Amino acid sequence: MTDRRYKVLIVEDEMLVAMNIEDMLTDIGYEVAGIANRLDAGIDLARTANFDIAMLDVNLAGDLSFPIADILEERGIPYLFATGYGRKGVKEDYGAAPVLQKPFRARDLEEAIRILPVQ
Repeated sequence: MTDRRYKVLIVEDEMLVAMNIEDMLTDIGYEVAGIANRLDAGIDLARTANFDIAMLDVNLAGDLSFPIADILEERGIPYLFATGYGRKGVKEDYGAAPVLQKPFRARDLEEAIRILPVQ
């Protein structure tokens, strides 16, 4: 990683989990660009916000976050998924994206972000 502080979009429906992820990210040197806790808010931020990386919870209160991943693909923004189901919780179409098994530690998050092709 360079000296630049990368900006991360967090899409997570459980606010306490999102806040924990935000703390992990800032502790390891990233800046949080925004937090969305529902699909529609995540779609809006994915389309309009300025960030370098996104972390997507797969299940957002019953809605799947794959439409957000599609927008990120169109914008060329790398992302990773977080889910309690591990790789089994992610559609095969998104197989190239790293998957974090919930619960995870800051070290796991940092390793998953490190393999993203950040510009």
